Formats: sequence, structure tokens, C-alpha cells
Amino acid sequence: MSSALLTHPELIDLHPSPGDVCAAVVQGLARQPRQLSPWLLYDQEGSRLFEAICQQPEYHLTRLEKRLLQRHAHHIRHCCTGHGSAAPITVVEFGAGGAQKVTPLLHALQPAAYVALDISATHVHHACIGLQALHPQVPMAAVCCDYEQLPALPDHPLLAGRRLGFFPGSSLGNCSRAGAVALLRHMATLLGTGSQLLIGMDQPRSVAAMEAAYDDAAGVSAQFARNLLVRLNRELGADFQPRHFAYQAHWDASEQHIEMALVSRREQVVSIPPLQALVHWTTGEKLVTEHSHKWSPEDVQALAQQAGWHGVGRWCDSRNRFSLHLMEHGSLPQR
Repeated sequence: MSSALLTHPELIDLHPSPGDVCAAVVQGLARQPRQLSPWLLYDQEGSRLFEAICQQPEYHLTRLEKRLLQRHAHHIRHCCTGHGSAAPITVVEFGAGGAQKVTPLLHALQPAAYVALDISATHVHHACIGLQALHPQVPMAAVCCDYEQLPALPDHPLLAGRRLGFFPGSSLGNCSRAGAVALLRHMATLLGTGSQLLIGMDQPRSVAAMEAAYDDAAGVSAQFARNLLVRLNRELGADFQPRHFAYQAHWDASEQHIEMALVSRREQVVSIPPLQALVHWTTGEKLVTEHSHKWSPEDVQALAQQAGWHGVGRWCDSRNRFSLHLMEHGSLPQR
């Protein structure tokens, strides 16, 4: 492997086209209630704001997950390497963002390579450049893509061999139950035969604590949501007035999720030129930006089993608020 690759991680840009953005908006605005795909939140500014959310005192997920990874990385390594295969592992991180959590895994596993998948090209490439300086012995690449729509991982030397998927941040909770099963099946297809998957999942707790995590006192979560409108104005020539939309994060017990939404403060009409139509909003009408489901560890294991994964290990904090689930794809091992 050349030294140039070690010091300058390659960027493979498979970013959705402007037409994909427009199609996602058309589809989302036709739903009731109106709901856009969460990947639209993560332009460069959205990715920066999300990193800021992770630093807020109310947002405990990141701190808990980092501590678990630091504490259990060597146990995870044992589970990854103790199942009869000595082949080197490539770590593939889904939704890597700033790649703030993977370092304990890279230290423990010493993988053959690390490949970060994320929707924001600049953000993930800069993250890999910084991570490469900390791990010069691990070849790295960044892939800008919507991994949920990716038919296959790029044909690249760093993606040869056995793979460990890393899906932190409770991001599986953005999906409905059916959507989570579909995504887990898709990840199995992307990672290939004999792959493993490490998922970080937040768990249910008090309603006040969950709602505060997604509506911080500093208002960063609200900025993050409204930035979606700024992006649509910039990329589609829309004329949203972000100040005319309030932000809310509300726990829906029937669906077991936090719903994050922008709520129209008034009767208003928004022009989105590529749609060749005016979009009417009534007072109180919602634009759902994302959901965050909170499932028990048993729920997560059941969803994984429906998608063909079986549990290899689970680690949680002392108060059972957050879990790391290590899974393997394929038939259960013979007893």
C-alpha cells in the first residue's frame, strides 16, 4: 500500500444527483403528514450542526457509546476474530459523519482497512484525513453516498475480504420496524457473506429525557432541522421562510419513537420551482424531518433475526441505557 494512500484517504464520490434530491422532495411532500428523507438533513452545514448536537449536555447517546466502545473494544475484537476466520477485517462505517467513535475499534482490531460511508462528501473526507493521522497504519477511504440506495459497495482494493459493518449512533432508529428489517437486509447484501455488524442502539427511558435529547436548550437541534429548508432554498430555488416554521420533538408512545418536525406557524405558500407547483401550508401543519425509535435490546435482536443476522455479543452501560450489538450474518453456528 502506498504511503500516499495512507496520508491522503481517497474520496469516492457517489453523491445523489440534484434530480435525486428533487425526487425525494416530491415523494416526501406527497406523504401525509409531509415527511422528507433524513439524508436530506446532511449537507455540509447540516453535518456540522449534527456534530454540535452530539456535544450538547442533553444528548447522552454519543458519550455513552464512546465509553462503551473504549471499554469493550478488545472484547469486540475477540468476538470478531474468534469465529474460525483469521482473515483480516475491513471496517465499513455506515453514516460515519465526523468519524468520532471508531478509534477504539481501529486500535483494537488493527484492521486491513477502514472505509467510511456518508452523505456529506466534504465532511466525511475531512474526517478520514484527520482519522488517518491518528491511525497511519490503517489504509482508509471515504465514500460519499446514500448507502440505503447503494446497489453494491464500490469495487475497490480496500473493500476486498471480510467486512465488519459499524453502524453507531442509534441510527437504525430512524427507520420504522419494517424499514429497519429492510435496511439490515440491505447491509447484509452490501457487506457480503461471512460479514459481521456492530450496531449502537439507544434504549427507552423517561419521556422528558428523550425529548430533551432532541430539543436541546441551546437550540442546536432546531437549527439543524431548519437548515433543511435552507438547503432546499439553495439547491431547488425554493422560497421557504425558516422563521415561519417552529421546531418540535415529541415522544409518540404508540409508535415508540421521537418525532422531529417543523410546524408551520401560519398559513403560507411556498414555491419550489422544479416541482412546478406551489405548496400550501396550513397553520400547525407538520413537515416531519426524522424519527428516532427507541427499542429494547430484545426488539433489536428480533429485528436483526428477521433480516438474517444472529447475535454474537451485546454490551451495555451500567444503567442499561445504551447497547452495542455485535451480529453475524448467515446460519446460526452449529452446537
